[in-house]
Amino acid sequence: MAFSSSARCPIDPRNGSKNSFCPAGEIHVIVGPMFAGKTTALLRRVNLESNDGRNVVMIKSSKDTRYAVDAVVTHDGTKFPCWSLPDLSSFKQRFGEDAYEKVDVIGIDEAQFFGDLYEFCCNAADLDGKTVIVAGLDGDYLRKSFGSVLDIIPLADTVTKLTARCELCNRRAFFTFRKTNETETELIGGADMYMPVCRQHYVNGQSVNESAKMVLESHKVSSDLILESALVAP
Repeated sequence: MAFSSSARCPIDPRNGSKNSFCPAGEIHVIVGPMFAGKTTALLRRVNLESNDGRNVVMIKSSKDTRYAVDAVVTHDGTKFPCWSLPDLSSFKQRFGEDAYEKVDVIGIDEAQFFGDLYEFCCNAADLDGKTVIVAGLDGDYLRKSFGSVLDIIPLADTVTKLTARCELCNRRAFFTFRKTNETETELIGGADMYMPVCRQHYVNGQSVNESAKMVLESHKVSSDLILESALVAP
């Protein structure tokens, strides 16, 4: 799904390849915890580019079906049509070579789910002259690097770090706290599973979780011992 058009990399009519003076593209990265407004910032930037007459297209991971399959949707319901893909390497082929040549700006939402993010951004900006705007989580619920988002920081022209508001004290929130006991890194959900928190409440919350786990494990061991004793009793 693309909108409007503008000048783009010229094609050499002799061999059909891009001319060597094709202008380089750009990469802009938007990161932060959940509920920080990353998708809102991405859509705002993409809409500005479209209003300036540039041809834009949006991509999101097919893993994220929370609000819509064929649209990027903010938490407050703002929508923008998109391509929902399992990977980025297939985009050019699915979109079509001719259509891809006409694209000026590519927006990528939920970028942490794309394992080929680095390679795609390199090729799109360095070789194809595209402006790529990426939005995604920089860290998971354990505050560890999530996917390849941090890998593209060295490629970026600009990096914007957004913050949310701590759900417990309303201070600036830098981290995403998982409310459930699941431990897999990729667990897609909304406010039912996650909340933005400040440093203090992240640390306190993790301590509470660890204490709860220890209590549950202690109860499980006690229950196992009681059951074992009952089984061996005469």
